[in-house]
Amino acid sequence: MDASSPLYALAAAKAAEIEAELKNINRWDDQSLPEEAFVDMGPFGSRTMAFEQWIQFILLPRINQITLEKGEFPGKSNVATYAIRNFDGDPSAQRLCDLLYELDQLFNS
Repeated sequence: MDASSPLYALAAAKAAEIEAELKNINRWDDQSLPEEAFVDMGPFGSRTMAFEQWIQFILLPRINQITLEKGEFPGKSNVATYAIRNFDGDPSAQRLCDLLYELDQLFNS
């Protein structure tokens, strides 16, 4: 991917929106997780953390790292599919699911 690709700016902006929404719905942790939470965490952190913690501590830092280093984004993303299942029946998470869908679309187009 070209280092001047607009995808980097778009991904960084979407990550910032996702962070803001996590804070808006009070699902942002001010404290880091214990180191054990990052070992053998399973898909989307399902074995050791809540999905919103995985977004905060794994997904967003990874997006920011790729953006900073002008690295390669994944060829495909299905975070929104997992989010919709995870937050089923929780209307406060609708905007978060929408933002994750928009993030997926950046990488799936």
